[in-house]
Order: sequence, then C-alpha cells, then structure tokens
Amino acid sequence: MSFEPALPLPQLRRSRSSIKWRRYPEDVLPLFVAEMDFGVAPEVIEAVTDALAAGDTGYLDGPGPLAPAFAAFAEDSWGWRVDPGHVHLATDVTVGVVETLRLVVPRAGGSVVITPPVYSPFYEMVGETGARLVEVPLLEASDWSLDLAGLETAFRAGVDAMILCHPHNPTGRTHDRATLEALARLAAAHDVVIVSDEVHATLAHPGTDFAPFAPIASAAGALSVTVTSASKGWNLAALKCAVIVAADARAEALLTGLPDELAARTSILGLHANLAALGATAWRDAAVAQITRNIELLGSRLATEAPSVSLVRPDAGYLVWLDFRATGLGDDPAVSLREIGRVAFNSGPSFGAPGRGFVRANLACDPATVAEAVHRIAASIA
Repeated sequence: MSFEPALPLPQLRRSRSSIKWRRYPEDVLPLFVAEMDFGVAPEVIEAVTDALAAGDTGYLDGPGPLAPAFAAFAEDSWGWRVDPGHVHLATDVTVGVVETLRLVVPRAGGSVVITPPVYSPFYEMVGETGARLVEVPLLEASDWSLDLAGLETAFRAGVDAMILCHPHNPTGRTHDRATLEALARLAAAHDVVIVSDEVHATLAHPGTDFAPFAPIASAAGALSVTVTSASKGWNLAALKCAVIVAADARAEALLTGLPDELAARTSILGLHANLAALGATAWRDAAVAQITRNIELLGSRLATEAPSVSLVRPDAGYLVWLDFRATGLGDDPAVSLREIGRVAFNSGPSFGAPGRGFVRANLACDPATVAEAVHRIAASIA
C-alpha cells in the first residue's frame, strides 16, 4: 500500500497532540523528538482498526504470532535466524532494556557501560537499576566508532553489562562487523552481558550492511540480548509493544527471569500494529527513501547557507547529528537556535559530555521543513 508523504505543518499542529506539537509555541519549528511527520502505514491502520472493531482490547500473556513474524523478518532482512521461542514482549524498548538489566546487574555494586554521545534516556535507565554508570565515549576521530581499547579497560575493571546502541543514536552510525566481533570477544572474555538496542535497524539506509549483534555474540560465546520494535521504522511509539530476543539458549535461560506481568503491560493493539508493520516493507522503504533525500537536502542547504555547521551523515534512521562548534553558539546551541531561530532540536549535551556543541535533528518530515530549518539556523548564526 502507498506511502503518505509528510502532512503540511498547519495540519500536523491541528491534528496531533504529542510532545512534538505541544511542547513549544506554534512559531517554533519542531525537529526534536523522534517521531515521524508521515502518515501511518495503511496496513497498520487496518490491523488496529479491525482489532478495535472486534473488541480485541484485552491483555497479553506472550508474543503469540509476533514471535514467528519477527523471526521471519529478521532472517529476511539480516540473515539472523531467531528461535521464536526466544522472543519475549516488553512495553517498549526502554522497558525491555531496564528489565533485562535488572536480571544481570546486582542490586548493590553493579555497573553498566554506555557509549556517549548516546540516547539520553540510557542515563536514567541505568539509574533505575541502581547500577553505577561507566562511560566509554565513542571515538569522534574514528568516525564515531566504538572505543574498543576503552571498553577493554572498563571490562577488565569489572562491569556487569553494556548497553550497545546499534545503530547508534544520535550519530546514526552502524557498527561494522569487525568491531562487533571484537566487542563480542571482549564481552565473552570478561563475562559482560551486552544488551543491544537495535530499534533503528529497520531504517538502515541503502548500501548499509547492518549486522545484528546477537549471532555475532553467540558465535563468540558472549551473553547477549537484543531489544527492538517496529516503533521507529513505522512510527508506532504510542502503540506500546517491543520484543526482547535472546541470542541463544544461554541468554534464553536468563530471560526466563523476566516478570510475568511484562507481557500484560504490553499493548495488544501494539502487537497487532507490529505484526502488520513487519509486513509493510514497501511503506518502510518509501519512508527511508524520503529520509535519505531529506539528508541530502540538509547537507546541500547547510553547505550553502550555514557552512560552519557540519553534518555527521547517518547510516540508518532519520536522526542526524549536527556539529555547531565552529558557529560560536556555545556548548548547547539548541538553546540559541530555539530562542533566536525558533527551531527546536535536541540538546547535544543531553547525550553526554561529548555532545557539547552539537544538536540532534529529526528529518522524518517534509522537505520544505528541512529547508526552513536551515534558513532559521543561518539566521541564528548570523
């Protein structure tokens, strides 16, 4: 079924009530929170509408048909053979990560590694487990890659787990297979559990070879769990449903400790939506095509109107990392851009100290919105 382009801004402001459209005054152009301006895939609308019409609005006790559907999607998309019996439900990806960490991090004295600049809720999620946070920043000089030497040092010092952001948010980078293999060897050698957040993987750009971490971890003898959802690829954040996937039998034994109530807290409508989304790959491909065109437009417009701003080109997703350090707008340029230019981005420092001087922008929007955002950026710098 057809992909619906981004709606006009006035219509979006009238019809949508999410944070993106209510947090700031109407004269502020919202390019921050990670949700799309596109319409929902017709297949998803039909599935959810049918479920509502049937009164199918009760509780879940497991993934049911979503488990084999995800397994088929993973094999078709990435060559990842998933045992449907290793698929569990969670309310969303953040809940899945936290509940998995609770199984592996001691209540007292535990520690978890993250790799800033990184998805800012990771800080809070680690805090929910009571664990100590260990930061091993990405290597900007090596194109925002994982710092394997730094990770080895942290693992040797004794940590319980690491949250792998793959593809990485906010940089949009996918970690290459060789790097993931090295990480898996380190994790196996030091008994570190890797919890891989792969929610942006369904939005890999053409030419990107995304490698799921689970089979790589299993081959190396590392203990790993993947948490993902159709929520980013098909714009389904409100329909709360994610999957927690054990990499192998050893990881599945760990996940048997998940609370029984976790499935019941997941939306049955979200399950129907995820099922439909995994079959709506043509819609997803059209969305990716629009996103990549928007990235090219942003790059060309910045080069002309605001050349002091550098774009980190992502490998996946619709979030882009913009470097404002040469503009004179300070450690948190999002403030000036919002107050002067009336355009809202995510604050770079919220992703950790390496985010000083950066902002994260959302390009799942109309090309006209991208052009207007660059105009406002240029005005702010001027």
